[in-house]
Amino acid sequence: MSCTLLRVPITAIQDHGESPTVNHWAWGALALHLGWAAFAFGVKAALQRRRTGDAGFRGISGRAGEASWWAGVLFAAALAGGALAPLAALAGLPTAGGPAVRWAGLAAALAGMAATAAAQANMGASWRVGVDAAERTALVTGGLFAHVRNPVFTAMSAAAAGLALMVPNAVSALALAAFAAAVQLQVRVVEEPHLRAVHGAAYTAYAARTGRFLPGIGRGAA
Repeated sequence: MSCTLLRVPITAIQDHGESPTVNHWAWGALALHLGWAAFAFGVKAALQRRRTGDAGFRGISGRAGEASWWAGVLFAAALAGGALAPLAALAGLPTAGGPAVRWAGLAAALAGMAATAAAQANMGASWRVGVDAAERTALVTGGLFAHVRNPVFTAMSAAAAGLALMVPNAVSALALAAFAAAVQLQVRVVEEPHLRAVHGAAYTAYAARTGRFLPGIGRGAA
């Protein structure tokens, strides 16, 4: 009886000592996710409207059930999941990985967020969220776009992966999978066909010398 009673408080003390660390990472991931989303979309849209008179939002493309529509739905699900993952961790959902994984995630998230801002700045007046089939914007080939055709998505993917590693649980894994699927659909089904239709030979030549997401990989695959 006495041995059993002694084990309970010891275990409780051990558990209590682990939870604050997990909570700190969860709060950090939540703050980064919300701040990144607010800047990448809200602040960027406000600045875009101030500079060009157009916020740049075009919404979800296609009709319900089409691949382009699913791209928009999956993006929304990934954004929601990125916020829910740390909240789930705070509520007690088990997380995997140790400090090294979480610190690597933080580094990747910060680097990805900085690169996202840089790539968005490279787009200038051509920055858009979504595609309007009737709209023609300038073909951006400078800055980070001189090396890859979709640096915004590459950078966002690094940030999303980093945030998932900061709170590695089932919800963050699902959110990351949704984001990866959304990016592939948006690029291959929506944006590349649109840019080829609008810019023709200029886009074909550009695609032939730049990778889709990484330098040298996916050249000419638009």
